Amino acid sequence: MRVITGSARGRRLRTPDGKDIRPTTDKVKEAVFSIIQFDIEGAAVLDLFSGSGQLGIEALSRGAKNCVFVDASRNSADITKDNIASAGFKDSSDVIVSDSINYLRMCRKEFDIAFLDPPYGKDLILQALPLLADHMSQRGIAVCEHEKDLVLPDDCGKLHNFRTYRYGKTGITVFKANLQEQ
Repeated sequence: MRVITGSARGRRLRTPDGKDIRPTTDKVKEAVFSIIQFDIEGAAVLDLFSGSGQLGIEALSRGAKNCVFVDASRNSADITKDNIASAGFKDSSDVIVSDSINYLRMCRKEFDIAFLDPPYGKDLILQALPLLADHMSQRGIAVCEHEKDLVLPDDCGKLHNFRTYRYGKTGITVFKANLQEQ
């Protein structure tokens, strides 16, 4: 796994071990960043269920202002911290060890871009989206990685289902805030 482009281009990233770990493939990551490429510069980013932190680090490499990484696993958080340091983004990153749903309940921050890549088969996206909606800016974009057959709602608060893409076994659903104004 590597950073695809930007200031940390080519940097190798570590991933946590385990049967439940499912790193985003380079093909899917390239597709995601192609979709949001014009929204990244200066964005406040949330990498929820962050695993190794690869999506948030990719956003930072492409010009995001800062990123909050949230994962319930201390091991994943430690690997994320190592990856952030290796890529040179310690000053623009916060790593939080917390259940992602609890984090969203307690959070007081607002984000421009959020990545949600939870473990499959647990309906965590469906739990997180309504809570996330309250933390998205007017230009907010939420990118959800999920099982290809999962159908997400049309609306979650101010987040509106913009489009769903499928890549092999993976689905990517993009939500945008205030879609009717765009």
